[in-house]
Amino acid sequence: MSGTNDTHGGPALPQERRLRTEIPGPRSRELLARKQAAVPPGIGTTLPVFVTRAGGGVVVDADGNSLIDFGSGIAVTSVGNAAPRVVERVTRQVADFTHTCFMVTPYESYVEVCETLNRLTPGDHEKRTFLVNSGAEAVENAVKVARHATGRQAVVVFDHGYHGRTLLTMTLTAKNMPYKDGFGPFAPEVYRVPLAYPFRWPTGRENCAEEAAAQAIDMITKQIGAEKVAAVVIEPIAGEGGFIEPARGFLPRVLEFCRANGIVFVADEVQTGFARTGDLFACEDEGIVPDLICTAKGIAGGLPLAAVTGRAELMDSVHVSGLGGTFGGNPLACEAALGVFETIERDDLVGRARHIGSVMLPRLRALAERSELVGDVRGRGAMIAIELVRPGTKEPDPVATAAVARRCHAEGLLVLTAGTYGNVLRFLPPLVMPDHLLEEGLGILEKAITEV
Repeated sequence: MSGTNDTHGGPALPQERRLRTEIPGPRSRELLARKQAAVPPGIGTTLPVFVTRAGGGVVVDADGNSLIDFGSGIAVTSVGNAAPRVVERVTRQVADFTHTCFMVTPYESYVEVCETLNRLTPGDHEKRTFLVNSGAEAVENAVKVARHATGRQAVVVFDHGYHGRTLLTMTLTAKNMPYKDGFGPFAPEVYRVPLAYPFRWPTGRENCAEEAAAQAIDMITKQIGAEKVAAVVIEPIAGEGGFIEPARGFLPRVLEFCRANGIVFVADEVQTGFARTGDLFACEDEGIVPDLICTAKGIAGGLPLAAVTGRAELMDSVHVSGLGGTFGGNPLACEAALGVFETIERDDLVGRARHIGSVMLPRLRALAERSELVGDVRGRGAMIAIELVRPGTKEPDPVATAAVARRCHAEGLLVLTAGTYGNVLRFLPPLVMPDHLLEEGLGILEKAITEV
């Protein structure tokens, strides 16, 4: 994969890190001034370089700098920023028509996306899928389906979870700042229970799965009433919460409880789906078959698309026109998704994600042995994180985390931070990133941590 380049048309985009100016450069700073005058400050920016081209494992800014991309637009451009099959399909579609609204006059690509998701998502039961615009919209609609199908109202979510920025999904999200602060009052009938967080479990990793599941189930039973719960909503790996892999055994135990009590198990695979973790869906790692699964981000190569896929009997319970939206399943996004599905399968991007993990994890674990700043290394496939702490403790160190990120950015490596405590560096390289860029990016990260 050393020569991977997903750009389409025109001269090939060199797969190299190249710094022509400081980061951000003068042209990006000019554009940033325009942004600040036109866009409210509530729209934050991780790294204010204004992109002009992107592909393979790099993004090129308005000053001609070429940066290594360890972010993928927050796990969106897994197949690359301009994957040929995506570009070809979207280009063809945009010349035919851009929109009719599927609820007014439908088109085949929407149906084909739904058929593909029904086939690819975990479980061999009969399924239905409908399409919306964003991950938050998918999660919110999954809750609607669960409530309608069960006749119940309560929704259970987990510590460190992130599910979106709408009123309901903001309520489902655990972290206050910046997602919830000042935006209340929040939606009713949402309850939060512990997540099996191995690195921070008080009695140790070995007890985490059993004790966390027991606590969560006890809280649901005693404080809410299992018979009142419509849905349990969980990320198989907590994304914004810090790429927390629940201790093995936790998810199966929660699923078993849901099955026994008629509770709809909703898997939020918005960030983890579509080959990101080395399986097509993260649920597959422990054989979890959700009742409803929410997908978005990597589904359409950068175009806005999301989906809810689930058991036919749940999905069919909703009355006609109870689901939908003007732009949901836009024809351009549907064609992009079909290009993504084809790319993942033909280029074996599931295997590629596993390879990326096999390169990153050993180097990061070796780094943790050398640096007391690195408290934990975790993740699967191309969804990897390190948690930074004050040396000799487990106390979160968000200041050091921000400093490491700044050094990486200055050296031309785009990295993202995350975590409830703001002390996690998360790595989401495009699955088409060539190995030499992956290795070079890891070298920059190692140097930044050593310097901090």
